[in-house]
Amino acid sequence: MAKKKSKYYVVWQGRQSGIFTDWKECEAQIKGFQDARFKSFDTLPEAEQAIDRNYWEFVTKKEQAKPVPKAAPTHIGQPIKESIAVDAAWNTATGDMEYQGVYLNSGERIFLQGPFRDGTNNIGEFLAIVHGLAYLKTNNSTLPIYTDSKTAMAWVRKKHANTKLVLTPRNKTLFELLQRAERWLAENKYPNKILKWETEYWGENPADFGRK
Repeated sequence: MAKKKSKYYVVWQGRQSGIFTDWKECEAQIKGFQDARFKSFDTLPEAEQAIDRNYWEFVTKKEQAKPVPKAAPTHIGQPIKESIAVDAAWNTATGDMEYQGVYLNSGERIFLQGPFRDGTNNIGEFLAIVHGLAYLKTNNSTLPIYTDSKTAMAWVRKKHANTKLVLTPRNKTLFELLQRAERWLAENKYPNKILKWETEYWGENPADFGRK
């Protein structure tokens, strides 16, 4: 009987990162670990090259391929390169939420917050916009902010997060952040435009966490 071919397991994000030759060792690093990132390779050289590169280079293109965006009509045009984009991610299984902001032109992450327990995606999107506004004001920047959440944009205009989420001991910190964000909006003026990211025409929001 032919000997079973060995696999090499690269763990980018887990309890321990590295290259493992035994599945059980790999599984011990990723099982139950939120947002674990790993992939198997047939040869050691492939695994060694992969671990020094970005996980999404090996996963999103093949396993999470996104539809090709439509051509944008004239009245929509193309996104402004000199801007920042914000987005949130909400785990439907655990209720954990986190959000981040990136420079559109370079893709550089400028802030990442969370995960927060017992949150919602709308709350994350709202906090991301306000965080972005505060960040830009601190840096005397007039760059616009892109978000793909109409709900969060409406909350920011009204300076109030109209959430139906119930306060619990687990999400107390999140509610404190909401109150702080609403207070910031009430006390501050800003020149930055908050613009809708047109996913249908431009593809995924650059601040997306890539977990769909």
